[in-house]
Amino acid sequence: MAGRGSRLRPHTLTVPKPLVPVGGKPIVHRLVEDLAASCPEKIDEIGFIIGDFGKEVETELLAIAAQLGAKGSIHYQTEPLGTAHAVLCAKELLTGPVTIAFADTLFKANFKIDATDEGILYVSQIEDPSAFGVVKMNEAGEIVDFVEKPQTFVSDLAMIGIYYFKKGEDLLTELNYLIDNDVIKSGEYQLPDALRRLTGKGVKFKPGKVEEWLDCGNKAVTVHTNQRVLEYDKAAGKKMKADSAQVSDSIIHEPCFIGENVIIDNSIIGPHVSLGKGTKVVNSIVVNTNVQNETEILNAILKDSMIGSKVKYIGKVNDISLGDFSTME
Repeated sequence: MAGRGSRLRPHTLTVPKPLVPVGGKPIVHRLVEDLAASCPEKIDEIGFIIGDFGKEVETELLAIAAQLGAKGSIHYQTEPLGTAHAVLCAKELLTGPVTIAFADTLFKANFKIDATDEGILYVSQIEDPSAFGVVKMNEAGEIVDFVEKPQTFVSDLAMIGIYYFKKGEDLLTELNYLIDNDVIKSGEYQLPDALRRLTGKGVKFKPGKVEEWLDCGNKAVTVHTNQRVLEYDKAAGKKMKADSAQVSDSIIHEPCFIGENVIIDNSIIGPHVSLGKGTKVVNSIVVNTNVQNETEILNAILKDSMIGSKVKYIGKVNDISLGDFSTME
């Protein structure tokens, strides 16, 4: 998670993308919980590979690990040298069973890691493979090759950035090979090059197919991910309204997340709205929108929006009288 998240600016100017909340919880927090649920045994350690995000962010990440009963550790990638180089920044963790995940994606899958699995690459079936890295499979259902952004059809199974290795030591060997032999493309060391060397040595990777792949790369897809997460949380029976929230003269169309000390007055909220802690909404209609913390929304009509923390947004209330066949935009 060392990247700056430029496609999600301005939200990532002050908060790293993996800590942007969806459904009231940071993206990386949800991802770690989902991965922990798929593991057959307790996770011992969670390493976060980051850039210079500051001590406050590091403390928050370590707390996420602690909540899952794991030891947290911070590792730094100070230069944008690619995914293989990023993983190598936490080389001391590459022992025994290891899961690696890019922290800007969420997924839903009824899938468990089996102790006999040598390797698993999570994939999602997509309509246009040309914009993604895809896997090529043999008749036995094993992954035999990895193709980046194919211009002719190879496969419609895109790699979503989550990988499991039974032996982290084997991956470490191949990552070191890339660095030592300068196997580099466009200035970056790429993880699929290490995967290709592993399959060449007989490691059998199988696909972990996900039901839904939820991207958080830009504003539009993050708002959609917020919507889907709220639906999943409601179906799972999770608590979605804090006891300290105050709602008066308002209508809440579920699913919505309403955080600690939120105030809603004379407003219509939802469906698919997340309101972070300390946010205040008055005289407004808010639909399909993700709002972070301590923001104030007054006299507004918002839809399909994303609003950061400590924002003050004031709309305009009109006193009008419209006759027949009128149009107001």
